[in-house]
Amino acid sequence: MDKRIEGFSKLTKKEKIDWITKAHFKNPEAANQSLSSYWNTNPELQKIHDEFTENTLTNFYLPLGVAPNFLINGKTYTIPMVIEESSVIAAAGNAAKFWSTRGGFHAEVLDTIKVGQIHFLFEGNSDLLRSFFRKNKSLLLASTDEFSKNMQARGGGIISLELIDKTELIPTYFQLHLRFKTANAMGANFINSCLENMASKLEELAAIEIGFSKLKKPLEVIMSILSNYVPECLVRASVQCPISNFTPGKGGNGKDFAQKMVQAVQIAKHEPYRAVTHNKGIMNGVDALILATGNDFRAVEAGVHAYASKNGQYTALSDAYIKEEVFHMELTIPLAIGTVGGLTKLHPMVNWSMELLEYPDAETLMKIVAVAGLAQNFAALWSLVTSGIQKGHMKMHLLNILNQMGANETQKKEAIHHFKEHTVSAQSVGQFLKNWKS
Repeated sequence: MDKRIEGFSKLTKKEKIDWITKAHFKNPEAANQSLSSYWNTNPELQKIHDEFTENTLTNFYLPLGVAPNFLINGKTYTIPMVIEESSVIAAAGNAAKFWSTRGGFHAEVLDTIKVGQIHFLFEGNSDLLRSFFRKNKSLLLASTDEFSKNMQARGGGIISLELIDKTELIPTYFQLHLRFKTANAMGANFINSCLENMASKLEELAAIEIGFSKLKKPLEVIMSILSNYVPECLVRASVQCPISNFTPGKGGNGKDFAQKMVQAVQIAKHEPYRAVTHNKGIMNGVDALILATGNDFRAVEAGVHAYASKNGQYTALSDAYIKEEVFHMELTIPLAIGTVGGLTKLHPMVNWSMELLEYPDAETLMKIVAVAGLAQNFAALWSLVTSGIQKGHMKMHLLNILNQMGANETQKKEAIHHFKEHTVSAQSVGQFLKNWKS
C-alpha cells in the first residue's frame, strides 16, 4: 500500500485512523483497537482533547501523582506531578517531608521580564538607522496598543525597546530588542502579536523615510518572534539547616552528610558531564509540575539549559555550601510560565491541578516549580552520596519490571515483600518469577 497521502488533514478522524492502520500496521484491526482504547469515554471531553492539536487520533496518557508536605514560605502544598519515571514523586515527597521539620523551603521571584525580537536587514549607514529609530520609536510602540491595552491594565506590557546593531556577526543584520512583562500569562501570543504588528509598522515607516530613498533595499524584516531564553525572568528557591540537625537517617552524621552534599554540587559546577545529569534531575521535578499545570515544558527546558550555559560553560543550576555550621542549598532558574490562558481552563486535569495548588498567580507558581526542582535535586544527591541512586530507583521500578514479565497479582505481592531485602534488577526479578513457577 502506498504510504503517501494528499489531504490527510481534511479527512475525518475515522478516515485518518483507517488509513494509518492499513498503511502502516500488519494488523490494522489491533492497531485501531489500541487507539480507540485510549479515547475518553466522555465524548465532550474527548472532543476537547481532539482540538488541542492537529490530526489527533487518540490520547497519550501519563500518570499524575502528588507529593505532599511541601512547606513553602510558611504555607503547606501538595504538589501535582505528571511523570512516568519511577521514584521521582517518591523522592520529591521524601525531600518535602525532610525539610518540613527543618523550616521548609523559601522561594522568591527575582524578576519576570521576557524578551521578544524583530530581526531585520538594513543596507544603509547605521547612524542613519539610529536616527530613524529615535524619530519613530514612539510610533513603533503605539503600533502595539491594540494588544498592550489589556495587558497594561493587568500590570504588564512593553518595558523597553532598543535597536541593536549585530552587523559584526552578520552583514546588515539589526534587531529590535523588546522586554515585556506579561502578568499571569505566559505571554507567548501577546508578545508575538506585538512583535508582528511592530514589524509591519517598521517596514511601513522605512518605506516612506526620505533618508532611505537612495537605498535599493532600505529595510527587510526577516522574522519576529519571542525568545525562550529569559535570564531576567528568575526565581530562587532555598533551604537551610544547622548541620547538627542535618542527618540522613538513623545514626547519620550531619557534618559528613553536609560536606558530601556540598562536594557533589561542586563536582557538578565544574564537570559538564555531571552537570547535565545533575540538572536533568532538577528538571524531573520542574517538568512534572509544568506538565501538570498546562505550561510549555519544552520552552522551560530550552530556557533553563541556556541559562546553565550563560557563562560559556554548562554548569550546575543549584548551589550548596556550609556557612557558620549551617548547610545551605539553593536553586536559581528562569521560568516563563503562566496561570491563565493556554490549557489552564480547557484541560480538566490542569484545572484540577490548579485547584489543588489553590489557583496560584504566576509568581506563586514560579516559586512552587522552583521548589519542586530543588527538592528533586536534593533527593537525588541524597541518594547518590549515601546508598547510591539505583537502590531506591530500582525498588520503585519493580512493578514496571513485574508487569513487563507478566507477573500476576499474587506474584507481585510476594515480589514486593521479597525485594524489600534484596537487590532489584531485571535478572533478579526474572529469577524470582522462575523460582515461583518451579
